[in-house]
Amino acid sequence: MTPQKRLFDLFISAAALVFFAPLLIAVIIWIVLTDGAPVFYGSERMKTPKKSFRLWKFRTMTLVDNDAGVSGGDKADRITKSGRLLRKYRLDELPQLWNVLMGDISLVGPRPPLAQYVEQFPALYLKVLQSRPGITGLATLVFHKREEKLLRVAKTAAETDKIYARRCVPVKARLDLIYGQHQSLCFDVLLLWRTVTKLLQRR
Repeated sequence: MTPQKRLFDLFISAAALVFFAPLLIAVIIWIVLTDGAPVFYGSERMKTPKKSFRLWKFRTMTLVDNDAGVSGGDKADRITKSGRLLRKYRLDELPQLWNVLMGDISLVGPRPPLAQYVEQFPALYLKVLQSRPGITGLATLVFHKREEKLLRVAKTAAETDKIYARRCVPVKARLDLIYGQHQSLCFDVLLLWRTVTKLLQRR
């Protein structure tokens, strides 16, 4: 990560946390009143092939023991009432601005993968994770909707894992590598703008 990119991340994430503070507080109160505690959900993700961190989101699912893996159709019945709306507008990812501030991730980059997929595809993620993972990115913008559609049909955790590993990981990785080849501050600003406009269109 270049110093310019890090300064950009620090400035935007700090400003966004201040700007969205009322919304963050409102979401916290909403989750507590409708679904109870805990408000936040931490997931172990990888920022390098060897180094993990805790990625924070607003909790959108009921808790179960030994929860693991990506979200597919097998977890659909666990999504809470508040969680459906938070996910629709990606408001559940607002706490990740804290991860950006702490330097775990960037605003723009590949989505931070689960350790199981880094272990399963070490050569692939060795290349992908040369770019700092981010909240949004080229793969998120291009493939996120398709990914949700593919995973929606999964009925078990094993089926979700199979679909994700075979049909999502290769496509997302190709897009992430394209981002890495063309990475620049201007490209980051463009992808951020496209993310914001896409979310606004959902309204």
